[in-house]
Amino acid sequence: MPRTRTQNTHDMIVIGASAGGVDAVRRLLGGLPRDLAAAVFVVIHLDPSHESHLPELFSRPGGLPARSAQNGDVIRPGQIYVAPRDRHLLVRTDRVEVAHGPRENGHRPAVDVLFRTASSAYGPRVIGVVLTGNLDCGTAGLLSIKSRGGLAVVQDPAEAAAPSMPSSAIAHVPVDHVARLAEMPSLLRRLVQTKAGSWPTEVRREVREMEGAKLGADVEVVCPNCHGRLTVSDVDGYHTFRCHVGHAFSLQGLAAAQAEEVESALWAAVRALEEAAALSRRVAKAMTGAMRERLVEKERTQSEQADVVRALVMGGQSLSAADAEPPVAQANTPVAENTAVEAPGNVVPLRPQRSRSRSRSRRRRPPTARIG
Repeated sequence: MPRTRTQNTHDMIVIGASAGGVDAVRRLLGGLPRDLAAAVFVVIHLDPSHESHLPELFSRPGGLPARSAQNGDVIRPGQIYVAPRDRHLLVRTDRVEVAHGPRENGHRPAVDVLFRTASSAYGPRVIGVVLTGNLDCGTAGLLSIKSRGGLAVVQDPAEAAAPSMPSSAIAHVPVDHVARLAEMPSLLRRLVQTKAGSWPTEVRREVREMEGAKLGADVEVVCPNCHGRLTVSDVDGYHTFRCHVGHAFSLQGLAAAQAEEVESALWAAVRALEEAAALSRRVAKAMTGAMRERLVEKERTQSEQADVVRALVMGGQSLSAADAEPPVAQANTPVAENTAVEAPGNVVPLRPQRSRSRSRSRRRRPPTARIG
């Protein structure tokens, strides 16, 4: 299935899901005919520590055959390619790549990597399908697909086991179809037979920044994974953060990752304070007089500090992953200029700083790494 500008059907289907996705994808694939004139690619966010049996689960007698994608596999219509565990699935011209690259939104394989590379290779021939899942994975990928003339199909959030992914896609992407799972097989059969549009003459710079092909604006936040400097892209209000290593986050994903980092740091503080208190107690036993009194007081202070931090974490007063969920809109809420508010108590300063001096310095910086 070569990359050509003359192909006139939608013969590339990419499907992404997360929480609740195994059953949703199984139901969707089970309704597709064996003679489907399209190749199907699937990424589901799963625990990488467990063996994946998805190809066996998705194959059925009389249906499309499913296989775990292998690096260099030739792309053929009527075949389902499933991302293996802990590996990104990338679509290239005529073949697939399987790579152990940087995580995106905390996931490998990542839905956005599959969608982005399919769009780059096959443009308007691609149909992107976002199913159930938490946070907003898949939104950036659908923006890539739409920017090159492809189609966007999203599961009805009302029936999704986890509605966040489809809800985010509907909120930020000009979606072509919102459908229930029972309706999707017939919808996809129909779309595969429709004529694909033409390749766009160019892709917006903001989209290229989101994809990592162009450098975004500096932002005063570091990567939770490697602590490298992040840049931010803004595609019609949808923010994507990326470091030079290639880790990528949506605004919700970044809030969730930082929540985990903050909790880890607080537990490390509890451990350090409790160890210091234990050491003070041990040394105090060997001392007498004023020195012993000072060490006893030091131990009491350190123990109290450890209790305060422990209570902070146990009481849920720190930023949690739940804070990454979109807040309920409130009227007349002032928002500072050059900030993006997505989670309660989580205001991320963007500070694009697109001045001429910054543009000159930008050219001297190495390009952002990315998968795809």
